[in-house]
Amino acid sequence: MTPDITPETESELRKRLPFAKGWPVLAGALVGVLVRLVFLGKPGGAFAPMGTAFVFFVPLAVGAITVYLAERTTRRSVGYYIVSAALANALFVFGTLIILIEGLICAIVIVPVFAVYGSFGGLLMGAICRMTNWPKQATYSFAALPLLLGAIPTTALEDTSIRSVSRSVVVAAPPAHVWQQLLNAKDMQREEMERGWMYRIGVPTPEFASTQTVNDELVREIKMGKNIRFEQHSSDWEQDKRVRWTYRFANDSFPKGALDDHVTIGGRYFDVLDTTYTLSPTSAGTELRTKMTFRVTTEFNWYANHVGDALVGNFAEVALDFYKARSER
Repeated sequence: MTPDITPETESELRKRLPFAKGWPVLAGALVGVLVRLVFLGKPGGAFAPMGTAFVFFVPLAVGAITVYLAERTTRRSVGYYIVSAALANALFVFGTLIILIEGLICAIVIVPVFAVYGSFGGLLMGAICRMTNWPKQATYSFAALPLLLGAIPTTALEDTSIRSVSRSVVVAAPPAHVWQQLLNAKDMQREEMERGWMYRIGVPTPEFASTQTVNDELVREIKMGKNIRFEQHSSDWEQDKRVRWTYRFANDSFPKGALDDHVTIGGRYFDVLDTTYTLSPTSAGTELRTKMTFRVTTEFNWYANHVGDALVGNFAEVALDFYKARSER
């Protein structure tokens, strides 16, 4: 049982939270990092970090442990339960970055989910501390649950979604000029892509694109930072009007460390299937339209689908703006 406190003491406590006596937050974050060191399994297998056991239940446990440790010293407010649990999870993710077992892209994408689930765990533990005499037993259960569930491979829980996004822009240049930029883009500069969210969170920017015609097929080589290289192929194209690119990735297309393993294109969890550009002459020049089709495969597509839509949609907009600016020069 936690000691009773006066309204004056509670008022002072609220003024200091969540930063006063921050050791419960740090302890909760440390527990999360230690559990992450257990979840180093391969995709689809036991203790996979992209599995339900880790993504759903570890932040819940971190939030619950944080609040339990705080409640052992004095009664805390509901606001403390929410904020401290969310903060502990944010620090937990930051800790995985420091010890280099998580990449920046995945960390940024997953923090909102961890914060929400962590806050729920904090609220639940706060209610247990206020209403029951067995918070210690509940804490053990919270800590054990992700470990027990993580030992069970959960490939059957994965869901695959095929998604597409479309964007368009009007370019003040004739279709022939735009077409040439679609096929060959030299000396691409980072500032030309600076609006791209994925580039801001760690994806290397493109450096050049070069196209050759091989047996009536267009073959476009793409080079990005960190020695990323891959090809786009098209047998479905009409000069100055339309091109549909499909992607070809080699074993060395993405050197180790170039991208987070969880978001590597063509990997288990994410792939870009094709990109179509359509050029239509208008009175102002050319309407350039793109449609990108991609795959998302996770155990939490209810969230990953929306993240994919946002990132791929933003990428499509940035690409169109790039071709527009280059064509109008």
